[in-house]
Amino acid sequence: MSLDSTHPQRTRALLMLLVANFFWGLSFPLIKSILLLHEKLVPEAGSWFSTVYTVAPRFFLALVVLLALKPRACLGVKRGELKQGVAIGLFAAAGMLFQNDGMQFTAASTSAFLTQFYAILIPIFIAVRARRNPGGSVWLSCALVLTGVAILGNFDWRQLRFGRGECETLVSSVFFMGQILWLDKKEYAANRAFELTLVIFATQTLAFAGLAVGAAPNVAALVVPWTSPAWLVFTGMLTLLCTLGSFGLMNAWQPKITATEAGLIYCVEPVFGALMALFLPAIFSTWAAIHYPNEIATWTLLMGGGLITAANVLIQLKPPAK
Repeated sequence: MSLDSTHPQRTRALLMLLVANFFWGLSFPLIKSILLLHEKLVPEAGSWFSTVYTVAPRFFLALVVLLALKPRACLGVKRGELKQGVAIGLFAAAGMLFQNDGMQFTAASTSAFLTQFYAILIPIFIAVRARRNPGGSVWLSCALVLTGVAILGNFDWRQLRFGRGECETLVSSVFFMGQILWLDKKEYAANRAFELTLVIFATQTLAFAGLAVGAAPNVAALVVPWTSPAWLVFTGMLTLLCTLGSFGLMNAWQPKITATEAGLIYCVEPVFGALMALFLPAIFSTWAAIHYPNEIATWTLLMGGGLITAANVLIQLKPPAK
């Protein structure tokens, strides 16, 4: 159940979600590196196979780890955990497909910030559903987020459109909004975090496995990446830190704050991602023998990212009413 802003667990929940955001920020340069590594390992594969095969192994491995920790957990999954987990898993899977494919056509830091478009979608959705005004601080935060998105996405005001990478990232944000809102549903407040995470990972594993087999140009494309030490290390980091760590923290602590607060605090994620994209690409490139130069802190990144971060700070200083 979501807690009000005076509950003693609220501060701890915010801190735990910040850690989750750090891990998710790390995932952006990691995923970009894996996508570039796929071009080297399986050049005959298309962009959609690279997209699917970047996320499929991480959730399969994460599922194996969870089952190893609690082998009998799958037998004790309750109906509510199954229903909520499948819904969240499908929303998350769709979001990651569009997000990761879009990252092949835009910078990792830009993708990280544009993903936060759900920060404006969540309070609007909640306000429409409840038929009430969410308050001035929420609307001001939404305005800041929208402006930041336009700047970061290099919006073409003449043709009124973004590029493919930016468009796909914004579409992914809609699905991530659904993921957050489903996790916030009060009828599932009694669901256990471990079992819920297990169902989510199983759903994503099945979805991505089917897509990977369908998108693979040949059987070798499914095997070759597993022979690369760099690919194994990158995938291992995605699994342990950016999947098990971040999703476990999110599932356990996000229900303890409001959905609007959760959506806006996740705006910190791209800050971590943008900072790490300034120096990690060169390190990953040297080790994996790929061409992924460090990103540069341009004025659009600083301005757009700064506005989105300001929205997050504003909503935390003056959280919306429960």
